[in-house]
Amino acid sequence: MEKNKAQDVEISVEDRLRALFSLQLVDSEIDKIKTLRGELPLEVQDLEDEIAGLETRLGNLKEEVATLEKAVSGKHTEINSAETLIKKYEEQQKNVRNNREYDSLSKEIEFQTLEIELCNKKIREFMSQVEDKKVIISESEALLNDRSADLNTKKAELDEIISDTQKEEDALLKKSEKTQGIIEERLLTAYKRIRSNARNGLAVVPVKRDACGGCFNQIPPQRQLDIKSRRKIIVCEYCGRILVDDEIVNERSV
Repeated sequence: MEKNKAQDVEISVEDRLRALFSLQLVDSEIDKIKTLRGELPLEVQDLEDEIAGLETRLGNLKEEVATLEKAVSGKHTEINSAETLIKKYEEQQKNVRNNREYDSLSKEIEFQTLEIELCNKKIREFMSQVEDKKVIISESEALLNDRSADLNTKKAELDEIISDTQKEEDALLKKSEKTQGIIEERLLTAYKRIRSNARNGLAVVPVKRDACGGCFNQIPPQRQLDIKSRRKIIVCEYCGRILVDDEIVNERSV
């Protein structure tokens, strides 16, 4: 792992504060670019997940329909076999030698007739399920088409925004990385932690009108003098943000 440059060269508190505020300015500009994208990345991800779910559901439904249609085909085969047997038994009845043989064949014919009725009942049940599933498939395909169209629109919007801002974002990210390289690891970790906990991403803020530029609570006069002296890193006792004075603010820009 590459060493942080600040570990090799000791820099003053004042320079650390300048570096931190410069980093904050750069990161805030990156935040603005991400804000331009808004919820689009999440919306695109949600749509992709929904589409994947719909495609899986459609695949399962179509497999179920194929299984049912195969079962229907099997029942038709059973019906054909039963009808063949009935014809066979009816022919045999013409040549029986006694009533017992005739009755036995009649029972076989009756059994095969019941088998045909049962098969027809199953076919009706299977076909009803097929029709129900085909309705769901049709509705799901329509929904899938709608969601796919939405996804294409959202992706086009996101790609356009990324295309417009990517060069600027890349430059800012490089600048952010370079600035991070002159800040000691412990301080950089604290900065990132404060940023992640702050709703607006501000970890380093100026004192404005005697108040913290982050939470707007009043800063005592003596503490303001300490901030202006730049002898140590001072954080707001209310929100924990790092505080800098107006002079640093006025001299730094992205």
